[in-house]
Amino acid sequence: MSDVTADDAATIPAWLRDLSAHYGLSPAVSDEGNSVSFAELDTASRALARGLLARGVGKGTRVGLLFGNGTGWVTWWAAVSRVGALCIPLSTFLRPAELARVARHADLHMLIAQKSFLERDFGEVIGAAFPGLSSRGTELALPEAPFLRSIVFDEPGPPWARDAAWIAGAGADPLWTEVLDNAECEIHADDEALCIYTSGQSAEPKGAVFSHRAILTKAHYFGEMFGFTASTTTDVTMPFFWVGGLVMSLFPTMAVGGLTRCTQRSTWGSTSNPIGKPPAGSNSPALPAGLKLVPSLGMTETFGMYAWGTEFPSEPYPIAAPLDEFQPGFQVRLVDENDVDVADGVPGELLVRGPTSTLRLNKIFRTKAFDDSGFYRTGDLAIRHHGRLRFIGRKGDMIKTSGANVSPHEVERELEALADVDAAHVVGLPDDRRGQVVAAAVIRIDGATLTGEEIKESLRERLSPYKVPKVIVFLGSRDEVPLTPSTKVSKRDLADLIERRAAAQGDR
Repeated sequence: MSDVTADDAATIPAWLRDLSAHYGLSPAVSDEGNSVSFAELDTASRALARGLLARGVGKGTRVGLLFGNGTGWVTWWAAVSRVGALCIPLSTFLRPAELARVARHADLHMLIAQKSFLERDFGEVIGAAFPGLSSRGTELALPEAPFLRSIVFDEPGPPWARDAAWIAGAGADPLWTEVLDNAECEIHADDEALCIYTSGQSAEPKGAVFSHRAILTKAHYFGEMFGFTASTTTDVTMPFFWVGGLVMSLFPTMAVGGLTRCTQRSTWGSTSNPIGKPPAGSNSPALPAGLKLVPSLGMTETFGMYAWGTEFPSEPYPIAAPLDEFQPGFQVRLVDENDVDVADGVPGELLVRGPTSTLRLNKIFRTKAFDDSGFYRTGDLAIRHHGRLRFIGRKGDMIKTSGANVSPHEVERELEALADVDAAHVVGLPDDRRGQVVAAAVIRIDGATLTGEEIKESLRERLSPYKVPKVIVFLGSRDEVPLTPSTKVSKRDLADLIERRAAAQGDR
């Protein structure tokens, strides 16, 4: 065994080699039909990586990954990472219109997908996202996705798609082994490795980009924080296309040689107790085994949790635990709208800077997302009370439902695209189980009889299930929409109005 430990690796290719050397035949990932050891993951991902290089995929290439949790996701992620490409996990919840938006925003060069997952045929989803595919062969030229050159399925699919054999076969020549070895040597710890898409404050997608160094730093930090060991088996409860599934399960478990166990229906834990809060009606802790601190704040852009509390949330700050301890290397500022540090007792926006912060947000000006010193503008509001930082809310109006972010603007856009809708306004309503639920106030055009269920049915074709409003009320005219003195919609008053109307019609 090498004297170098798996903790010493600075890039994902080096990490995968070291994990194989240290943990070999120990199982790394399993799903309902397969299991791969660390050695098998290293071998399988190298075979695919050789083929990717042969097909022109390399450092900086943007590759989308549309897989459910499982050995397939992990093997393809490893292969894409080994050649220095930017891996962009895609949500299995995406509807065709959403997939088209993300693929274009991410400038995908290649899209690799499962042929089917649960009840969804991704061949049909992708075909609906890019109607021009039906008139093309496998050499793609799509105005709606100008950089997309190939779509690859894990098995034979539609005539416009390739399959995994097209990738693996291309790297069969022994020369590609030497090419891959040299390519892996040219990958740097600060190269871009992963881009996670999440809902932004606008209706447009938001992609946070992370380096090899950030991924490995968080993996080792969380592995230690959770007390994971080589005997750990982590049952995944969140998807790998969002940060939670990666930093709470896959990466820290891999880092210590443990087993990550997936099921097809791994989800974001919509029925589980939120981490960092006691069970309902109880004062006892509800923390993962081995975790001594209470999770406080984290976000996609910090690659998961970065702040922890020494006690559970309590009045008058019941939303999150106090920010008592930070991931090593993280710094925070609390500023006003002019980026001036606020005094104790004065609310301000949290700015953060640390080793696992996003390098950048795709297609968003850096000056909009970061201050001059490289602190990220989180949009979180906090106050320093008796020397302790306390989270008090969000600067924007993002809805957080069952751990997923929903942009009200995106839902409003889809609502207002319906033929019988004159205007729509979307807010989050508090919910004991989900944190918040999406709620909408809809104004129909004169004479329209559109019902709430008809709206939901239409939106299910356009939006992921968690974005479809759970509560819909109808207003008689635009005059009923509460406004602020500056004539903007008063979201707080609108939420109160929706609550009353929903209660009256038995929906709350």
